[in-house]
Amino acid sequence: MCVSGWPIVLLLFCLLDSVVPSLSIPHPIPTISNNSAETTQNDSCPLVISPSSLVVRFGDPATANCSVMGTSPNDNLLVWEAPLKSPDPTLDKFLVWSVDKMTVWTNEAMCFLLSLKGNECIIYLSVIVYKPPDIVSIGFYNHTGPMVEGHQYTLQCTVEDVALVGNLTVTFYRGKTVLHSLTSNYTEKTPVNTTLTVNIIPSKDDDGVQYWCEAELELGAEGPQPPPVVASQKLTAVVFYGPQFLCPPKLQVREGESLRCKVRGNPKPSVTLIKDGDVVSLPTHLCRKHAGKYTVLVDGHSGQKNHTLEVEILSGSGSAQRCNTHLLLVGLLIQILTCCKT
Repeated sequence: MCVSGWPIVLLLFCLLDSVVPSLSIPHPIPTISNNSAETTQNDSCPLVISPSSLVVRFGDPATANCSVMGTSPNDNLLVWEAPLKSPDPTLDKFLVWSVDKMTVWTNEAMCFLLSLKGNECIIYLSVIVYKPPDIVSIGFYNHTGPMVEGHQYTLQCTVEDVALVGNLTVTFYRGKTVLHSLTSNYTEKTPVNTTLTVNIIPSKDDDGVQYWCEAELELGAEGPQPPPVVASQKLTAVVFYGPQFLCPPKLQVREGESLRCKVRGNPKPSVTLIKDGDVVSLPTHLCRKHAGKYTVLVDGHSGQKNHTLEVEILSGSGSAQRCNTHLLLVGLLIQILTCCKT
């Protein structure tokens, strides 16, 4: 609607209602990067957009202001061409574009200044619409069940329904230790599912550790701080290994003490002691009679392993005296029973 008292150029715009739609608007050109708080197209164009780059979460409100710097004739028309809804053109020095919910996956808007003299200038606004992933999960590629020490496996982190995938960084963890960080090679602007992988070769020390991954959207200084991060569930590793017999070939043990050797493996190995061709079991407190050479059979995940162990019993006290006392009592009891029979 035209109002009396407006400049003659506005009256012409009102009378020629088809002028604005018929104006030739150049096709968008690549977005210009600028680290300042505002963006201008070139030195001769008086337009400024604030913020210089708009980073908005899908479904959130968005606002940008286009303004004319310095003095300019009153016959300049300020126009937005932006996603969803553009504001009405104005002869004012600024024009605000605003939406309640960003529901399109666009990457650019533009503001331009037009006049009846045919002069025009355009400024572009980079619009980055992002969406954190719905779900991030971790698992093994083409494998279920326990792992085996020394074999190679592939961990995969699946990120579902994320945008912008080109700004996505996925980090794999072993407990609190970073294993590897990867970025996606895809450039889609709309939400996608993506899977990134890393190879591991587990050892016995990995049995029981937790693997997990997290997806982070790196959206620059004008994006949300800290960046959006979604973590996966924890995957507890089960590693089969062994058996291992941790004991020196020759072991000295004091009387009354126990044999301190370790056997490691998953599943838990079974241990068999053989002395002089017979299967034996050692008591908690050893005596001199337990000295000698033993064959130790350790049966575990990778099969049975044989070890030779020589046990030397040293003089001791305390428990050793009890051990000797037990032997004396047994000997005395045998003598008493012998005398009673005669």
